[in-house]
Amino acid sequence: MNNILTGAVAAAVSFAFVAEASATEWNASVWGKRRAFTEHVEKLAELVSEKTGGEFTINVSYGGLSKPRENLDGISIGAFEMAQFCAGYHRDKNPSITVLELPFIGVNNLAEEVAVSHAVYAHPAVQADLARWNAKLLMTSPMPQYNLVGTGEPRDELADFDGMRVRATGGLGEAFKAVGGVPTSVPAPEAYNAMESGVVDTVAFAQHAHLSFGTINRADWWTANLNPGTVNCPVVVNTDAYEMLSPEHKAALDSSIDEAIDHYLANYAELLQRWDSVLAEKGVAKVTISDEVLAEFRAAAADPARAAWIESMSAQGLPAQELYDLVISTLEATRASN
Repeated sequence: MNNILTGAVAAAVSFAFVAEASATEWNASVWGKRRAFTEHVEKLAELVSEKTGGEFTINVSYGGLSKPRENLDGISIGAFEMAQFCAGYHRDKNPSITVLELPFIGVNNLAEEVAVSHAVYAHPAVQADLARWNAKLLMTSPMPQYNLVGTGEPRDELADFDGMRVRATGGLGEAFKAVGGVPTSVPAPEAYNAMESGVVDTVAFAQHAHLSFGTINRADWWTANLNPGTVNCPVVVNTDAYEMLSPEHKAALDSSIDEAIDHYLANYAELLQRWDSVLAEKGVAKVTISDEVLAEFRAAAADPARAAWIESMSAQGLPAQELYDLVISTLEATRASN
């Protein structure tokens, strides 16, 4: 009887050990609060848990693990397993993906943004670039074209941008600089305070961010069609953590990416549909920039920025022209397939 009990206890302990060993818990570092920009991360966590019967969980932390500008550093040292960051926060750390932040690159919608981002992420040079941080690119956080909010008289002429202090990062910042603007790359959670204190005159964001970070609440006007470009914000995972996943957990993660992106796109579409009512509710005027002004802006910002980017990135050893051409060819292929 003692032998039987001893064997039963040993079996129970062994089973408990195996169950413990098979469980996987990851932490994902994002910032702000749950919003359209993080819905795919939340959906990914939900799907992975469902597919593994709760054995693989991803805890999404909104600022509790790292500051936005330090998420890539945290990934590199394994402080957490997953993170979201924006290329424009530290262009020197991820130069290859900044091709996606060039102004007036011509992306018209979120589906095209997903297509060009994932095509670039799959390029060997881009993967090698992020591998320096022990980071594996998982999926993009597609955002529509950025537009400005501001106070006072609308800035709807190119001359109005001269001397304008604007919260804009990466290629967007360079675009405004090309027409006399003074870009400031404060992190998104600090944009409202920067606007309130007068550090900036205007803020460039996608719609969800104007809502989430409150800049729309200080605005008198919003540019409906300036559309100078957007920022690129990947979700990455620590490479070592990814490689340590069991085949079942890895399959659950990989197979959930497209589903998570589809959820993100559907959720964002709802936001865009009610945007006009948001403006009306908050008393924010919709400003339409004339075609002539838009043409002037593109001429001053687009071609020079592209040429400068290709020259600079080529000097760093990146296949810059190839990456830019990949963006354009992917756009063309995506539109042809639709």
